[in-house]
Amino acid sequence: MKTVTYLVPNISCKHCTHAIKMELSEIEGVSSVDADVQTRLVNISFDDPATEQQLKDLLAEINYPVAE
Repeated sequence: MKTVTYLVPNISCKHCTHAIKMELSEIEGVSSVDADVQTRLVNISFDDPATEQQLKDLLAEINYPVAE
């Protein structure tokens, strides 16, 4: 199991965190997603076949790109 934490500056409300959790949870291999409005951090635990690139691509696709 791998866990990553991303800073996502576009998080501004509970709706944002809900959308992120719902979308990322649909990726095969993702076991948990936690997003925080205050810190704007998203913690994701996953295994294969999910990849970090896949997670970042989906976040960008739904308008929550990861800060570089």
